[in-house]
Amino acid sequence: MFKDTVDFIKKQFPGQDFIPLHEPRFLGNEKKYLLDCIDSTFVSSVGKYVDDFEKQIAHYTGAKYAVAAVNGTAALHMAMIVAGVKRDDLVITQPLSFIATCNAISYIGAKPLFVDVDADTLGLSSEKLKQYLNEFAVKKGNESFHKITGQRISACVPMHTFGHPCRIDEIAAICSEYGIALIEDAAESIGSYFKEKHTGTFGLLGTFSFNGNKTITCGGGGAIVTNDEKLAKKAKYLTTQAKVPHRWDFVHDEIGYNYRMPNLNAALMCAQLEQLDSFLDNKRELAGLYKDFFKDNAIQFIAEPSASRSNYWLCAVLLENKDKRDEFLAYTNDNGVMTRPSWTLMHKLIMFKDCLRGNLDNAEMIESRLVNIPSSVRLK
Repeated sequence: MFKDTVDFIKKQFPGQDFIPLHEPRFLGNEKKYLLDCIDSTFVSSVGKYVDDFEKQIAHYTGAKYAVAAVNGTAALHMAMIVAGVKRDDLVITQPLSFIATCNAISYIGAKPLFVDVDADTLGLSSEKLKQYLNEFAVKKGNESFHKITGQRISACVPMHTFGHPCRIDEIAAICSEYGIALIEDAAESIGSYFKEKHTGTFGLLGTFSFNGNKTITCGGGGAIVTNDEKLAKKAKYLTTQAKVPHRWDFVHDEIGYNYRMPNLNAALMCAQLEQLDSFLDNKRELAGLYKDFFKDNAIQFIAEPSASRSNYWLCAVLLENKDKRDEFLAYTNDNGVMTRPSWTLMHKLIMFKDCLRGNLDNAEMIESRLVNIPSSVRLK
């Protein structure tokens, strides 16, 4: 069974001795725009490509405003700051996530509160969120506090895992009921839609990552999107070191951050955005091939959830149990096909082992069985 899987994956990526998990593709105007950027001498955080990128990402996602950031972690950190998250607050998130989500929460001095994921979406469970808040949250005015610790529950940060949208409309309704700011970690989901609306646009703010392994990339890079003009202006201001605009004076009236995306990276992003739709079509075709291959197989392919259109950033499968998962990981990697397990669940890491959490059965099950398989845009 494992040999057939390796042979099938290699057939999708012919001519490669080793099949990476997800490699970038620079097939358009990347070099042209980079050279133009260099010739302009505006290679840092000011330049036309930064402005163009912000306009394009806002238009693509359907958000009113976008703010470019140096990476997705910085974007999420800044989104929580402008949303009003404070030190010692609780921020609800999921244990099945990349470390950046919890790191960004920790930069503020806030604490993650872990709620389980849904088995079909791999993202934060609206049902488990409702159950947890019904049991442990108490409203005081327009805010919610934890009944046991007394801490304010200031934000909820669900993540659209591997590009699969979670039930974000239900999560948004629950957050609204409890006065909790919804900030979407859409780092992996550029090009993903839930009920025909782009991920990252359901909450107060949403954030994206354009790291080297993402669907489109500029090496690093991130973005904040929002429909709130005041929050967008605040985010742009704070990410440029909180400098009061002036032709020559250097006046700063808040603690700021060096979080703006450089023009060089933005030049790459503008070229990558031109190819995004074709990349998405290519990846959906690959996901369809995987789905057909695994349909009569003991290995279960994870398809997009209902009411969703996933970008299939990373395709994933579930093995029968942890032993089978480990056998599959060893066999594939030993035979020239890069695969990887899910991240270690956040509450199992030493930094977050004492954080508050609900029942996490789905996340535990997924961690023990999930494997990501090669998902790059295929060259034809």
